[in-house]
Amino acid sequence: MRPKQRMLIPVLAALTALTGAVHSPHGQAAGPGRMPAADASVVPLPRPRLTGTISVEAALTARRSIRSFSDGALGMDELSQLLWAGQGITLGRGLRTAPSAGALYPLVLYVAAGNVASLPAGIYRYEPAGHRLVAIVGGDKRSELAEAARGQSAVRTAAIVIAVMADYQRTTVKYGERGVRYVHLEAGHAAQNIALQATALGLGTVMIGAFSDVAVSALLKVSGKQPLYLIPVGRK
Repeated sequence: MRPKQRMLIPVLAALTALTGAVHSPHGQAAGPGRMPAADASVVPLPRPRLTGTISVEAALTARRSIRSFSDGALGMDELSQLLWAGQGITLGRGLRTAPSAGALYPLVLYVAAGNVASLPAGIYRYEPAGHRLVAIVGGDKRSELAEAARGQSAVRTAAIVIAVMADYQRTTVKYGERGVRYVHLEAGHAAQNIALQATALGLGTVMIGAFSDVAVSALLKVSGKQPLYLIPVGRK
């Protein structure tokens, strides 16, 4: 081996190692897909289970709107399942659990966590790619979110509140004004998935559409997206 070649080998190895740790502006790893442990804003979620203990038919039969919750905490595994059910990736090409017009996926799930074991209270954004949470702001915001939702107690007492936010432009850029309808249909698909998953886990949930869009967006620190649903989830 020539002297110049011997010098290049460790340099190339170092560059390869660095490349594995580089991240895109969207927070996704450019190399092996792992976020460095030093990034405290990223919370990995447990791998979702692909089998359950009850059938789809049983979950459909048992699903009811639940507005009263105990003070029991949710586990990270339960939070993982709920978010995966709503917008999780089920195929390598990025296809998700809920159907989407043109596979454009305009929905983004946010979580107001107040009572989840080992997860600090705060607002988090769910990233389907990587199946993880990104911390947005710390502190328990459930009471403030309840006030934004006309004082509904279910929002205040649930262990978590999942907010379904929509980026209409992702769909209307292809489908025009009719794309707004497609986004609303998709929100219904995702919300029903979450409701059925909650039922399968023995949890309670209810769909809430009465809230101040401006107040909810401000609490979640979101701009450029429209809140469509608040979905409180907790132990019955």
